Amino acid sequence: MASVHSRHYTLEQANAALPRVVELLETLRSASARLGDRAAREALSGATPGNGGGDAGRTVSEGFMAMREALLELRERQVVLRDLHRGLVDFPALRGGHEVYLCWEEGESEVGWWHPPDTGFAGRRPLEGG
Repeated sequence: MASVHSRHYTLEQANAALPRVVELLETLRSASARLGDRAAREALSGATPGNGGGDAGRTVSEGFMAMREALLELRERQVVLRDLHRGLVDFPALRGGHEVYLCWEEGESEVGWWHPPDTGFAGRRPLEGG
């Protein structure tokens, strides 16, 4: 089976990337909250075309741009965001000559799991002995 990703992480590289990944998750959550801000949406729905929506438009626009930039950085790093709410991400890796994912969920102190591409979270196995 061919590799889907051009970059593959070692366990050390994945663990070293975690602080930045956590920052990006926080940015995405904050941006998502701004995009979902009810007051901003209501203000925008009442805005006339061409006035940009004022503060509400700025809130939504800033949220969108922050989300876009964070998602682009994750994509450039080839870190796969699986679930923003849970903080679940995968790092492409090679194991036994096959592409797999090193799996991390927010709250775990380090990357300690892996799974084949076709099993997802349900197929997680511990790196030690797995």
